[in-house]
This record gives sequence, structure tokens and C-alpha cells, in this order.
Amino acid sequence: MIYLALSVFFSVLLLINFRVHPRFGVNTFQAIILNYPVCFLTGLIFLPSTQHFSVDFAQPSTLFAMLLGVGFVVTFLLSGVSTQRMGITATSLANNISLVIPVIFSLVVLKTSQNFDGLNYLGLVLAIVAVVLSTLKKEENTENRSVKTSDWLLPIAVFTMYGITNTTFNFLNAKYVTASGNTIPFTLTILIGSIVFGGIVLTLRVIQGKEKLELKSLWAAFPLGIPNFLSFYFLLKALDAFQNNGAFVLPIYNISVILISAFIALIFFQEKLSNLNKIGLALAVIAIGLISYQGLV
Repeated sequence: MIYLALSVFFSVLLLINFRVHPRFGVNTFQAIILNYPVCFLTGLIFLPSTQHFSVDFAQPSTLFAMLLGVGFVVTFLLSGVSTQRMGITATSLANNISLVIPVIFSLVVLKTSQNFDGLNYLGLVLAIVAVVLSTLKKEENTENRSVKTSDWLLPIAVFTMYGITNTTFNFLNAKYVTASGNTIPFTLTILIGSIVFGGIVLTLRVIQGKEKLELKSLWAAFPLGIPNFLSFYFLLKALDAFQNNGAFVLPIYNISVILISAFIALIFFQEKLSNLNKIGLALAVIAIGLISYQGLV
């Protein structure tokens, strides 16, 4: 459970980073793109002396991993556009509810959860309900703009991309990483895909005059990129420790991040919780207990 706890911890640090960006005038888009090279350097530091990193295109996992890295960047960018056009609530819901896709894949395809019983399934259902309730927030209409029909496709795209990337991440970890133990080299390969694609997108936006590189974004990439890598790395380690049981690990990870983030937001950022939010957080605690009670016992 220590790997899972560390993954949750560093994921919460990521959210805190995004939360304080407006205070320091950080361009979040640039910080996201520039955080991937920082992630890569962090991974090289953590690379065990017994392992080495190289890009071997003869291995089928290399291309899949790099495409997954592209998927992570696309998902981040979609989240940004969806947040601007459809609001935080719709985007957050799409992001968090997407956990159902890798969980079902883990149960049905990978068959890593043969020991799931009625209480576990009840916990899974409650987890989805808890995610919905705990992320519902009343939006203040700050712009007088009409919502286009195509805009409603954005949260659906976010839901789909988060589900696909998390499912692919779980599948590749089970197929190529667990047996070899090459967690960090695999993660570095994913990051190469993110760096190349993100670099292309940022360069095109600069050429088109849509972006102007800011020094703040470069500095912000470090406190963003280091926990980003560590959250990813420890989630892989957690999946390894639980035999790639995504149906067990992912709901606990997702709900734990929501719970801790809500607590920090309440204490340090004075964010208000509605009654529905409080009910959702309470259900989240129950859901975690039902999903993980075998492991906790």
C-alpha cells in the first residue's frame, strides 16, 4: 500500500501546483508541455544502476509506449479546452468517471480480479456515485457566451481519452513491464512520446503567434514535472504490487486523490463544499473500505 499512498501524495501535489498557477501568473499550457522534459530527467535520476535506458524500436512496447505519451498530452490539452468552454464541473466529472473504463477492462479482459466479491462490486458502484457527488459544483457564469452543440462533445472526448490512456497504461504495464521489472525505462519511453508531441504543438503555437515563451512557465515546470513523474512511477509500482489489479488500485487511487484534495482545498484555499459534495466524500470513504477491505485485512 506504500506505493499507492505515494502515488496519491504526488498526484495531490500536482493539483496544488495547478491551483496556485493563477496566483503567480503561470501559463499552465506551457508549464504542462515543459514539464515532460523535467519528468524525463527525474526518471533518469531514479533509474537503478542495474538498468539502462535506450529506445529500441524493435520492441513492440516502444511504439505503444510513445503513442501513450502522445495520448497523455492530447488528454491534457482536451481538458484545458473543455474547462474553458464547458466549465470545471463537466470536465472534472468526465475525468473522474472515466475510471470505470479501465476498471471494467481489468475485470473483463485482464481478468485480474477473480476474487472480487459482492462487497467489492458494491464499493465500485459507490465509488462512481461518490465521484459524481464530490465533484459537482455550482458554476458562476463569468462569460455571456452561448454553448455550441459541438462544445458538448468536449467532456465526452475528455472522458474517452482519460479512459483510453488509463486502460492502455494498465494493459501495457501488465503485458510488458511487470515481468521484466523495467518500470522506469518503460515510463521514460512514454515520456519521449510526450516530449516530442508536446514540443511540436508548442513550436507550432509559437510560430503561429498564439504563444510567447515565458520564463515563469519554465520554472513552474520543475515543481510540476517532478511530482508528475513520481505519481506515475509509484502508480506503476502499486499496480505491480497488486498483480495489475486495476479494478482494485484505480478506484482507491482516484477516490483518495479526491478526498485529500478536497481536504486541502477546504483548509488552505477556503473552497466551500456543498451538501452533495460532503455526501460524496462520505460515500468515497465507504467505497474505499468496500473495495480494499481484503487488502487492508
